[in-house]
Amino acid sequence: MDSALCAQTDPDAFHPERGGVRAAPARQVCGRCEVRVECGAYARSTGQADGVWGGQTARQRRLSRRSDGARR
Repeated sequence: MDSALCAQTDPDAFHPERGGVRAAPARQVCGRCEVRVECGAYARSTGQADGVWGGQTARQRRLSRRSDGARR
């Protein structure tokens, strides 16, 4: 967490509300972050249902889990 760029950014950007602020600003920060992959893996392994983690929205993580399950 100490190396994560989100720790240096407004946390509200990583929890956009529907119909409100979009996830694009958070995803841009994630795109430059050196721990993005680890962050995304943490979110998936702990079932984080909200927010942007590792550059993915909650919806993108759900879709990714579904497609991963279909490949097995």
